[in-house]
Amino acid sequence: MPEMHFHIRWPDGRREACYSPSLVVKDFLAVGESYALDDFVDKTRTALNIASERVREKYGFACSSAMAQLARIETAAKRQAPGGLVTVETFET
Repeated sequence: MPEMHFHIRWPDGRREACYSPSLVVKDFLAVGESYALDDFVDKTRTALNIASERVREKYGFACSSAMAQLARIETAAKRQAPGGLVTVETFET
């Protein structure tokens, strides 16, 4: 199963490399696009849950790394000012 990293810039300017065990993130996010904070969290939640389920289907257990990444995204989002935009800078496979 191909894994990937997606590099983002939070509304406060901080950059972060995020992990996914699947390329499914590319179905929800696009490089160079900016997303409203809540929309970004919703999209990554959906993508990382799908990715984790793909791991479960293949290996018999969910992907704890995907769920940990989702928790980090949700926590970081709560520290951002409302109305901010998250920019997807690059995908790395």
